[in-house]
Amino acid sequence: MPQESGVSPGGRFLSPGCVLCHQGAKMVLFVTGRCHRTCWYCPLSYERKGRDVVFANERKVSSPSEAIEVAESMSALGTGVTGGEPLLELDRVVEYCRALKEHFGPDHQIHLYTGLAPNEAMLRRLQGLVDEIRLHPPHESWPCILETDFARSAVLARNMGFLIGIEVPALPGIEDLAAALPLLDFLNINELEWGETCAAAMRERGFEPEDGLHNAVLGARQWAEKLSLDQKVHFCSSVFKDSVQLRERLKRIAANTARPFEEVTDDGTVVYGVLEATGPIDDLLESLDEDDYVVCEGRVEMAWWVLTDHGAGLPGKKYVVERYPNGGMVVEVTPL
Repeated sequence: MPQESGVSPGGRFLSPGCVLCHQGAKMVLFVTGRCHRTCWYCPLSYERKGRDVVFANERKVSSPSEAIEVAESMSALGTGVTGGEPLLELDRVVEYCRALKEHFGPDHQIHLYTGLAPNEAMLRRLQGLVDEIRLHPPHESWPCILETDFARSAVLARNMGFLIGIEVPALPGIEDLAAALPLLDFLNINELEWGETCAAAMRERGFEPEDGLHNAVLGARQWAEKLSLDQKVHFCSSVFKDSVQLRERLKRIAANTARPFEEVTDDGTVVYGVLEATGPIDDLLESLDEDDYVVCEGRVEMAWWVLTDHGAGLPGKKYVVERYPNGGMVVEVTPL
């Protein structure tokens, strides 16, 4: 299978999975919230942490066919499999990945995060389904990384044809992972992020947010600075994930799913007007084309500019909605 890698703006190697993430072209497949570890820095939400649930992007799903629908809605070129610990549900991982490969073809790039060190039997089951494996060794193992099962698993996986890397958050002592670089195709460092479920553990260790706008932890970028000079190492900032990766994914979804009267913003959200009529509006509806509005649950949704231009004399509640595409989270509601 062809594996296209790339180079980041700073000249550092990007794995094929990262290239697609930069394009917003990867669906995130969360296969379970169950995990065998209790990492104090885990940012998973209460909705997912410890729960055996499956999500494709932000949508809860119950079958591979539903995950495929989500992937199609964003014209996904690949999938990132994550958790929890995905390999605790190895049968599920195989089922979903096989369905994705069969539906989209072998070039649908799949990478998998795991906090386990998969053995040969596990890797055999993943061959032909997962292209790229991202190991997450526990923090306490970093000083002796070459003596761990993760190092042995990396060598085995690489020999079996997987693209292999380590992906961990930026923590003090991360430079210890330099010893593993000869065994790897890449090492991804994610900026340590503050989360609702790990905030208490962060405070106990004296960490604090970098500012009031982002989730980055103060100092995380500096911990990774030296190791990030290596060409195999890529540092992924919290700001990039929020402002670029998510936005590009939303724009792909919006391009496929926006209704004719919805405006797609530069952030990938959609904007439309809503009229909750309390009187006759037949004249307005007759003046519009059938693609210019939709009536649902007693309200009329239409182009926001139509509502702005003609709404003054209309009976009822009027407002403009900005939300994530395809019926996603509401970002803002502005009364008219």
